[in-house]
Amino acid sequence: MAQRSRRTVNDLRRVNRAAVLQRLYFDGPLSRQALGPATGLSSGSISNVVAELAAEALVEEAGSVDSDGGRPRTLLRVSPGAGYMIGVDLGETRVRVELFDITLTELARAEKPLTGEGYDVGTIVDHIRDGVGEVLAASSVPAERLLGVGLGVPGIVERTPARGAVVHGQTIGWDAVPLESLLRAACPLPDGVPWFIDNGAKTLGQAEMWFGAGRGARSAVVVLFGSGVGACLFAEGADQGRALEWGHLTVQAGGRRCRCGAPGCLEAYAGAESVLERWREAGGRPPKGADQETRLTALLTAACPSDGSEPDPVAYAVMAETAEYLGAGLSDLINLFQPERVLIGGWAGLQFGSRFLDDVRRHTTAYALAQPAARATVELGRLGPDAVTVGAATLPLTDFFARGGRREAPSPEAAVPAWRTAIEDRVLG
Repeated sequence: MAQRSRRTVNDLRRVNRAAVLQRLYFDGPLSRQALGPATGLSSGSISNVVAELAAEALVEEAGSVDSDGGRPRTLLRVSPGAGYMIGVDLGETRVRVELFDITLTELARAEKPLTGEGYDVGTIVDHIRDGVGEVLAASSVPAERLLGVGLGVPGIVERTPARGAVVHGQTIGWDAVPLESLLRAACPLPDGVPWFIDNGAKTLGQAEMWFGAGRGARSAVVVLFGSGVGACLFAEGADQGRALEWGHLTVQAGGRRCRCGAPGCLEAYAGAESVLERWREAGGRPPKGADQETRLTALLTAACPSDGSEPDPVAYAVMAETAEYLGAGLSDLINLFQPERVLIGGWAGLQFGSRFLDDVRRHTTAYALAQPAARATVELGRLGPDAVTVGAATLPLTDFFARGGRREAPSPEAAVPAWRTAIEDRVLG
């Protein structure tokens, strides 16, 4: 049955505001005249929207450019002080908390090492609470000015009406942890500051697609290679990426035991934790008492000495095998999704890729189907090992754009249709 459009004047205004804000953010500074073709809005609509946004201090002037025979045209940009975001990376070796202005300029940072306590939920919540307090104090940014706090976490994130975001992190021992409700109770932030929690590979991918090696791509798979491995798919026409538990793709039946408990997962061969374990089993000597990042650096230095000396044969064999496993895993992503680009990020991925990217590409091509492999490029991410926090900060920024730059509370959920209640009662009764 045809549905009557419920779009209101306020809805249209919000959409127009969002269009102008996003174009100024990603392509600005722009003049009012340039905003018309960029957004598809009329000159009258542009004038009205810009006037609103300027009155709310969301948009400001940024110089001028000469026009063809007329007066100079004023350039506009999103005001850096229009709002602030906090990004949190729940990583393998530390919890990193960063405060950004709306242009994603870092204003303050706090890091909390994870040692023997691992992923104890209470410890993680305390680290995030303390980190949020520290960056706000260091920057003197009032908490009321926050557009939100975004978190990138390992595992599957489920959104529930009662408890908010719930994290299923099998590899870190988390079984349906109500992380959002725990953080809301622990962190003394105003009620109007929203929390956004998503998979870490997805937040990394969002950052690379917006600002890094994925910019301009119609479709891409972004791989997070750290202690474990994960991926996120960005398909043409989709507004957001989709997290993939790529690390738990089976690459060898009855193979090595993965952190998730299953045998033969890709992560059991290609994650930094398993790579270091394979090095030790083969006779390698990782630095005692060092963290994973330091030990992986030692392994790569032994496999590819920078002084031109002969590589350690054990270390090189482990890394060469890892390149083949990664290439085989990437070939599955290419065969399944046929992306335009495959991007490798994460602290381990960037270290490993700087030395073995050509080997990974060669194995990817060898294992993948020829046609989709010929269309895909395999590249390193450009935003560095801290990209997860940048991506986490884009979560509240995305919401801010979607609301047209307004801070009003979300509208209440629509009432449940009567037929749904009747059917559920019949099934459950």
